[in-house]
Amino acid sequence: MNGPFRKLQPQDGVSRRDVVVGAALVGGALLVGCSPADLMSAGSKVEPGAFGPFIRFDPDGAVTVLSKHIEFGQGNHAGLAAIVAEELDADWSRVKVVHAPANAKLYGNTTAGIQLTGGSSAISNSWEQLRKAGAGARAMFVQAAATRWNVPVGEIAVKDGVVSHAGGKSAGFGELIADAAKIAPPETPTLKDPKTFTLIGTDRVRRKDSLIKSNGTARYTQDVQLPDMLVAVVAHAPRFGGKVKSFNADDARKVAGVVDVHEIPTGVAVVADTTFAARMGREALKIEWDEGKVETRSSATIAQQWRDIAAGKGPADLKWQAFDSKGEAAAASAGKGAQVLEATYDFPYLAHATMEPMNCVAIVDGNKVKLIHGSQAQTLDQMAAAKIVKTLPGSVEIETLYAGGSFGRRANFPSDYVAECVTIAQKVGKGRPVKLVWTREDDMQAGFFRPLVHHAVRVTLDKDGYPATWRHRIVTQSIMKDSPMPSKGPDQTAIEGTSGSPYLKATPIVDAQLALPEGGVPVLWWRSVGATHTAFVMEHTIDQLALKAGKDPVDYRRALYAKAGPEAARHLAALNLAVEKAGPAPTAGFTRGVAVHESFGSVVAQVAEVKLVDGHPRVGRVVTAIDCGVAVSPDQIAAQMEGGTCYGLSAALYGEITLTDGKVDQSNFDTYRVLRMNEAPTVETHIVPSGNPPSGVGEPGTPVIAPAVANALLALSKTPTTRLPFVRAGV
Repeated sequence: MNGPFRKLQPQDGVSRRDVVVGAALVGGALLVGCSPADLMSAGSKVEPGAFGPFIRFDPDGAVTVLSKHIEFGQGNHAGLAAIVAEELDADWSRVKVVHAPANAKLYGNTTAGIQLTGGSSAISNSWEQLRKAGAGARAMFVQAAATRWNVPVGEIAVKDGVVSHAGGKSAGFGELIADAAKIAPPETPTLKDPKTFTLIGTDRVRRKDSLIKSNGTARYTQDVQLPDMLVAVVAHAPRFGGKVKSFNADDARKVAGVVDVHEIPTGVAVVADTTFAARMGREALKIEWDEGKVETRSSATIAQQWRDIAAGKGPADLKWQAFDSKGEAAAASAGKGAQVLEATYDFPYLAHATMEPMNCVAIVDGNKVKLIHGSQAQTLDQMAAAKIVKTLPGSVEIETLYAGGSFGRRANFPSDYVAECVTIAQKVGKGRPVKLVWTREDDMQAGFFRPLVHHAVRVTLDKDGYPATWRHRIVTQSIMKDSPMPSKGPDQTAIEGTSGSPYLKATPIVDAQLALPEGGVPVLWWRSVGATHTAFVMEHTIDQLALKAGKDPVDYRRALYAKAGPEAARHLAALNLAVEKAGPAPTAGFTRGVAVHESFGSVVAQVAEVKLVDGHPRVGRVVTAIDCGVAVSPDQIAAQMEGGTCYGLSAALYGEITLTDGKVDQSNFDTYRVLRMNEAPTVETHIVPSGNPPSGVGEPGTPVIAPAVANALLALSKTPTTRLPFVRAGV
């Protein structure tokens, strides 16, 4: 996920003051003179321990790592713990991980300043931070032992949680805790040479939560049971933008177990003793909706309007924003070359379709708030709750639990479902816990979606068959429109993957522009954000150009990477590794397609083997190569490539949210088809060796599979794919 969680770029034009004021506006108060972290953690009573905010030691010497990042399936806790354990020289078998409390000052993301998990940044933005935390704690134990034994610090060794001296003395962490806690941690602790790592980069770094997630003892929001707790569900407007005009709750109140009914800003909430009673009460409601400002267009209408805009038939007042343009724009529009390729691409709205729908537990007593849920963006949730109950953001306590997936859905600017839960709990009052439950139907029809997007591309080829001019138009809704930290340049979440592409770098003349028309459908980042469509457009266009030029698509890419210069070296290395590991020929009966894309700092190349079964693509084998810097946990990197590939393939084959007269047509997995286990390909993962700091892994595997499959189909039929999903494209 990207959005407000990516590192701010110079072209964004966002100042430190913008961040502070934006955060203040969301929180509903302005604290003059505060830093962003101070502002967003104002009121918090969370304090770091003697060994800093990220490490605790048990009396028996066991180590607990406090993770500022939520674990919602991606397995980041293993890598985060390993970073600490490596520098600390802890016993890996005695290291555990827990979610840190909510406090932006202590646990804020190092690139955004607020506490959240997103942008595939958990490992990358914690790398130096946790290395220093582990090394600093190690130094404190070494000093404590040296002082106790009256020996030089340089003669002390640490291994597997045991501090020892060559003279024969040794002590575990537990025995030295009291002495070590009195020592001031070094300001600049000495870090290990990566060549001496014994844990990082090995298959020993495995998940710490596998057992509890396998036996059902892992605690999720739906598992929360508190004394006197109520359950709430909300009736939302059938069309986006609808408001409650009037409602009759007489029949709802007659349902056994229903306690009360409340109107809230987003609909009507039914509060009951059980989820079943709440749902039955909701079905009995009679609601008249005010639809004066609702979205009434069908998705087909919106898609056609986007196509019209790209073709120059849009509203006169709609602004185009240029990016990566160079040379004479007119030449790209009318450019003459040996050959011309014109292509358009359409991408539908997509649901996040998380395994666990949205839910939250809130306890509100006056202006005291406690939230218990799988919080992806603790700071945003704190600010939303604080605004409702009129308190300081940091005083909102959050107990972060595991979550069953997110793909971006659990982190949005208004903290929609969290705000609903807090509002309902405030109405219930007296500190009585309320659990808000969104059904899958609720989330699929009233949640947020990956935007509907249209691309129009026109490329002219030079005499050697390579791009001479490239004209590119992107039309979509802006994800960042309602951000408290709005970008002052083009919305990076819409253009990333096209912007910065080595193919544009290799093209002498580029005219690339973005249009962001208004839309009433709520949109949000979706796993890999802009790359979900830009990777497809860039990679499938390249294969079509190679076909037109009569060149092999792999060699064609190699030539373009050479033209792009040193910045494309990682693309070339990933491509070469994937092709090498794929072998000289595809599996019998299959055709190969290749794609390469950079997102979240990592480059992923895939070779997909595809065949048609009853007219539909079936992917058998996917060979993946990834350059993600230092590979902290190779096992988890492979797992994320497998999961990301299947998630991306699911959307490419079947994913589509459609609207009819403004109403979402899909409601559950019977109408929103997802990849089945028997359709999942074999995914082989190979890691490009690197000494660079770690980069993203959670999302970069998602956007590459769709163009790889499309390119295999192009090789098979010589027919390009101009829209997704494949089943709607007639494949």
